[in-house]
Amino acid sequence: MYRFIYYKSLRMCNRSHSTSFNKWESVVGLEVHALLNTDSKLFSGAQNTFGGVVNSCVSLFDAAIPGTLPVLNRKCVELGIKTALALSCKVNEVSSFDRKHYFYADLPAGYQITQQRAPLASDGVINFQVFTPGFHKKPYKKSSKIKQIQLEQDSGKSLHDAELKRSLVDLNRAGAPLIEVVFEPDLQDGEEAAALVKELVLIVQRLGACTGRMEEGALRVDANVSIRRPGDPLSTRTEIKNIGSIRGVAGAVRYEIERQKTVLENGGRIINETRAWDAVGRATIPMRDKEVVQDYRYMPEPNLPPLRVNLKSKHDTQHVISVPLIQEQIPELPESSRKNLIENYQLRPEAAIQIVNEPILLEYFVDLAEERSRATKIANLLINELLTVLNKNKLDISDCPITLRQLKELFKLFFDKKISLEVFKNVLDELLISSDSDIMPSKIIQEKNWTLISDETEITKFCIEIIENNPKLVKQYKEGKVKVLKALLGVMSKNSQNKFDMSLASRIMEEVLKK
Repeated sequence: MYRFIYYKSLRMCNRSHSTSFNKWESVVGLEVHALLNTDSKLFSGAQNTFGGVVNSCVSLFDAAIPGTLPVLNRKCVELGIKTALALSCKVNEVSSFDRKHYFYADLPAGYQITQQRAPLASDGVINFQVFTPGFHKKPYKKSSKIKQIQLEQDSGKSLHDAELKRSLVDLNRAGAPLIEVVFEPDLQDGEEAAALVKELVLIVQRLGACTGRMEEGALRVDANVSIRRPGDPLSTRTEIKNIGSIRGVAGAVRYEIERQKTVLENGGRIINETRAWDAVGRATIPMRDKEVVQDYRYMPEPNLPPLRVNLKSKHDTQHVISVPLIQEQIPELPESSRKNLIENYQLRPEAAIQIVNEPILLEYFVDLAEERSRATKIANLLINELLTVLNKNKLDISDCPITLRQLKELFKLFFDKKISLEVFKNVLDELLISSDSDIMPSKIIQEKNWTLISDETEITKFCIEIIENNPKLVKQYKEGKVKVLKALLGVMSKNSQNKFDMSLASRIMEEVLKK
């Protein structure tokens, strides 16, 4: 589960420098690499998987054995087109592949096959909502333009052993299929950057194009950050490479903006360099400078013909992919889901954003909110109670062991006033602890004797007892301090172990106090 965390030190830094830093504005642009969800790699039949035994998923082509040739994976093209269409891009009828030359140990061929000059698609836009609870009073809409989307192969992975002082190479990732989404520099801060990445993750997950699991490297972000005076052209930028989490995107961009402001305020200058995000130290650190632009010597890939797609007909053949046919396969996207929750379920925008941001939470909500008059209450319980209990137990919503069947019974018991809110929370705790999909909330409530008491005679008797044992609070209430009623009800709730229907108890308590 992703949460945008604001660090206290940076908030203090923002406050202390707010006056001098007002003359600067920040500019952020992203490049996102998404690993396509296919069985095999982009140009070979080797398995495309995460977590395999080192060098166990490597074909002769991936290892750059002379004489081997690339064969384009049709599924990769289809997923790339589907993503482009979902992002309102123009799919190009003809695209081509290039060789991008550079020399790293984890790139056996000495070049990467990509689509720099004639990409798969271009000129798109992504619309998203920026909202961080606790820091934004209200969400606001933002959009970012997409320059291009291109297919390319991934490199291998270098493994560094500090004790042996050796570097080894794992080629399992070499040749893995990627799409690179290049965004224009039209974002302002880390929060917008993180919100964009979150939206992109949701979209590629809906499409089935990518797992979106950033912790597995399925989606990696490069952020280009610069600052300038309002109205000035773009200035020298720094690139933060391979950010591996949404929280990291927000933190890295935010830190880099403040670092550049501090450098310029102190009379320094920003150099064009590549930096890395240190998630532990919460800072960007230098990797290499870019004062000398590297010559990648782009050249057409001689072993792959131009890629042609059908932009008009829905007739899909073995040799030509139909773009209109793929367009019909695109499911409801996150932006439409939020709109649906607001219009059809009357949810607040804030609640709609939080629910759509967690796909499993959205599934829970849709199944639970069959009676739409209770939709808002259901949304609040899921956001405020279920997510809170999961966070307390350090569990992600995707790892939640509570089944929909268990949740349906628990919600019904609550709405039928068979249990209190406190008992609702306690049952969630018990379900998480047990992790038993067969144990039902009603059984837990029965065993713990947590059933809500709604008998007016019993509640009245308990109210009288509370009043007799708290004469000071009663005196204050009768002197006009009506807020004391909450204190009396608090004592009642505690002494009864939350077993009473407190809405009914509140009415009876008032009646008894007036006698």
